[in-house]
Amino acid sequence: MTIIKPATFSQVTPSTALQDAKAMLESARSSQTASSESFGDRMGTAINSVAEAQNNTIKLTQDYEMGLENDLSKVMISQQISSLGFQLTLNARNKMLSAYKDIMNMPV
Repeated sequence: MTIIKPATFSQVTPSTALQDAKAMLESARSSQTASSESFGDRMGTAINSVAEAQNNTIKLTQDYEMGLENDLSKVMISQQISSLGFQLTLNARNKMLSAYKDIMNMPV
């Protein structure tokens, strides 16, 4: 991450501004190339994290029911996190299916 330093107008010249812009562009390109993870890998990671949140919620709920966990707010927050994750996953799936159908219905 590049830190932007405040400068006065006398310090900024077109050549230094251009050099700074080029440097920031190169750093953005290098970071993009370094993290070139495929869409499928990212979706797989997201689905795994949602599944992990749901498994954590199940364990916390069982612990609360058996008296091992005393913090009800922790259990409820965990349930909300897993619910939101599931809703987000469901909405992403619906958007992908809609995009797939739109592409399939395009004339060639």
